[in-house]
Amino acid sequence: MSAPRPVLDSTFTTHDSVALFYRHWPATGPRQGAVLLFHRGHEHSARMGHLANELDLPDFDIFAWDARGHGRSPGPRGYAPGLDFTVRDMQTFADHIRSRHGIALQDMAVVAQSVGAVAAAAWVHDYAPPLRCQVLAAPAFKVKLYVPLARPGLRLWQALRGNFFVTSYVKARFLTQDAARQTDYERDPLISRSISVNILLELYAVAERIVADAATVTLPTQMLLSGRDWVVHPGPQHAYFEALGSPVKERHVFPDFYHDTLGERDRAPAVAAVRRFISERFAAPPAPVDLGDADRQGPTHDEAAALAAPLSPFSARGLYWAATRAGLRFGALLSTGLKLGRDTGFDSGSTLDYIYRNQATGRGPLGRLIDRTYLDAIGWRGIRERKRHLEELILRALARLAEEGSPARVLDIAAGHGRYVLDAVAAAPVRPAALLLRDFSPRNVAAGRTLLAERGYADIGRFEEGDAFDRQALAALTPQAGVAIVSGLYELFPDNGPVRESLTGLAAAVAPGGYLIYTGQPWHPQLELIARALTSHREGRPWVMRRRSQAELDQLVAAAGFEKLEQRIDRWGIFTVSLARRRPGP
Repeated sequence: MSAPRPVLDSTFTTHDSVALFYRHWPATGPRQGAVLLFHRGHEHSARMGHLANELDLPDFDIFAWDARGHGRSPGPRGYAPGLDFTVRDMQTFADHIRSRHGIALQDMAVVAQSVGAVAAAAWVHDYAPPLRCQVLAAPAFKVKLYVPLARPGLRLWQALRGNFFVTSYVKARFLTQDAARQTDYERDPLISRSISVNILLELYAVAERIVADAATVTLPTQMLLSGRDWVVHPGPQHAYFEALGSPVKERHVFPDFYHDTLGERDRAPAVAAVRRFISERFAAPPAPVDLGDADRQGPTHDEAAALAAPLSPFSARGLYWAATRAGLRFGALLSTGLKLGRDTGFDSGSTLDYIYRNQATGRGPLGRLIDRTYLDAIGWRGIRERKRHLEELILRALARLAEEGSPARVLDIAAGHGRYVLDAVAAAPVRPAALLLRDFSPRNVAAGRTLLAERGYADIGRFEEGDAFDRQALAALTPQAGVAIVSGLYELFPDNGPVRESLTGLAAAVAPGGYLIYTGQPWHPQLELIARALTSHREGRPWVMRRRSQAELDQLVAAAGFEKLEQRIDRWGIFTVSLARRRPGP
């Protein structure tokens, strides 16, 4: 093993202006890349610091953070506003390392333990960072709560009294058989033995989603599991591994290990496995799985095909969904939103504009109650979060153009009524030079023109009919846009061919160095409800969606000549909004 490395203390700033602490062990030889260490719940970076030496990877910078609310990072102990904040912090941390230390994402490997491993797995799934590999040690996909009905009880108590903290029952002797680490754990004043109940409950929800959708994850993955783990259940760990879509994956089970897999007494074989895995991944060039044909084969293709298959009207599921459709037909007699969805399609621009306005209307108190329930469906809450993220990234793109001295010409190729675009530009400190909003539906164009005039943009903007998949028509748009937007469109079309045509046309319509804002839907909790009970704007057909993983969508965007810069995702993991920049050249 090499001599102990010097360590540097530093901080980086999160999206909400929190300065998080991290440790940095610089490479002692010619740098190949970086290893990012993410600690387990209750702990902090120093508890993983031994790996900086034990991994014996002298050609790698090692970074280890203190998650918010842990160690030397600020915030109430064991608390974050949501687990999605921690996941986004990981992306911000990697971006910081890229910009400050000059290490590309594809030259980073992740080693994460327990709760940190769940957050890292969610980051890989939701943001699709092009890392070289991930190592997950004893991921806490399902924490053992030994009190019967603990989770429903915690949810009920949270609903009654608000957020509170739960003290961990785990003693050091149940984490590791290393006596020195036991003592250190018991005496360490930076160990936080409490966890916020919102994080504990969200940990379960996020883990269930990630495990269920592991087939869409193609990043090379190594899993290290402990055979005598008193803290987490092994079942979801094995389910995640078995479902993983990565062609490069390996699982190691250490029968006598406790939960702290990489901090166990006899951890040398586990650490050696990590060293070998990372070394092998960096010995070969990056080789991301090509997802261009995911529309023709693979998990999301199979899922959409199953949803499109008709059910026997006499089966239990057939009767259930028939009753659901009947209930929606009745609700549409009273609820304005349900009636609009049935009249124009639940995926139409008119429906989306209604969802954005979020004002329950209908016939009498019952109609308004039904409408409120409809508007509060998790999918529509996600849509409104998507609108907020769209507006945020539109403003960021406009600010970048202003800093660069480039004209702020805005193009949206499937704008619906255009409300989110106009709401965003209204908040911009500088009025755009031009607005061109397009949509395929004459009804949307008419409503959009009215809204454009009402907002006072008729002098700089126009709203016209146009096909967002017509490559030649898009490429012919002049002058070139500084920022182009495609929102809520590609999610509605399962085939990648038309999406490629659209993106190629957009690349020609955006000036070199200009920006593209695009949305995705890597996951949805109500896919079967949507497919079996709701209708599309396309001739009233069932609204069957094929999900695109974020990695698949990002590959399509990159192939068209754009480089992804930033991403947002809602707290439920449903809708993403990304900002990319068109690369110079043809």
